Amino acid sequence: MAASRVIAWRAWGGAWALLALCLLLGACAGHQWASPADVWRAVLGDEALRSRLLFEWRLPRVLASALVGALLGLSGTVFQGVFRNPLAEPYLLGASGGAALGATVALLVPLGLPQALTLSALAFFGAWGATLLVLGVARVAGALDAAGLLLAGVALAAVLGAVRSFLMLALSDETVSLQVVMSWVLGGIQTPSWAGLGLLALITVACLAATRTIARGLDLLGLGNQAAQGFGLDVARFVPRAVLVGALVVAAAVAYGGLVAFVGLAAPHIARWMVGPLHRRLLPASALVGAIVVTVADAIARSALPPAEVPLGLITAVAGGPFFIVLLARRLRSV
Repeated sequence: MAASRVIAWRAWGGAWALLALCLLLGACAGHQWASPADVWRAVLGDEALRSRLLFEWRLPRVLASALVGALLGLSGTVFQGVFRNPLAEPYLLGASGGAALGATVALLVPLGLPQALTLSALAFFGAWGATLLVLGVARVAGALDAAGLLLAGVALAAVLGAVRSFLMLALSDETVSLQVVMSWVLGGIQTPSWAGLGLLALITVACLAATRTIARGLDLLGLGNQAAQGFGLDVARFVPRAVLVGALVVAAAVAYGGLVAFVGLAAPHIARWMVGPLHRRLLPASALVGAIVVTVADAIARSALPPAEVPLGLITAVAGGPFFIVLLARRLRSV
């Protein structure tokens, strides 16, 4: 028992140390690379132009990428727990389609407000509204179990994708390029101000607290519906509530980072190797792993093809696709 506890503490310590190194890498990486000394001078408040640019632009971007990754890791853990499927992705219930539709409206329709505000807000409410619509459709159809929610989500995602494509064709013109919309859909961290970063940090902490409230229910749900009910869990009420919590986390992630695939799939698996399957430890571990993955991926996106920036979603897809194939092969062999 003592040995396993020591191993767990070492795993946590190693993960935190790796995150610190990844944050430093992210702060150094970019079109023009900075040295750790440059980053340190920027943190200390040096007034040189290079230091000010690092402090006002690159550091908030790096920290935002870590927070978005933490949100994606949390959401993946919740959805894999709800659906009892290790291949589940956070965007299964139409949240990504709703977020993309909201972002498309923000980018193509002149609303008279700052685009940075409308983009995050409409992406958030699009993801949240799409999930509520999925729950409503499933409730009307009398299929509030995991399979019914999944089918309703896939159907709604197809409809929302078609609506988004229509808006892109109908509303884009010479002043608003389709490339702007596509770059958001393919994923990319929105560089926040320090005040905006503080808000994102508060949202992340709130999402972590919200997911912790359903940790025990997710553990019981993993035993099967009958066993969970035997332990006092009302499965019919718990599943929609857990889905709403997961969708809230996804909505926050896509509002700041666009559609970043595979992180929510991979982070929970890596975290299980660290801390095991119990969700009280798995949730924060998945958030930590997600933060590491997105921080590294964003650093690559900003520095791979200077002066252009590669969409973050392409980086995670290239890395996550083989990971998904390996997981799928292992699952099929075990059946």
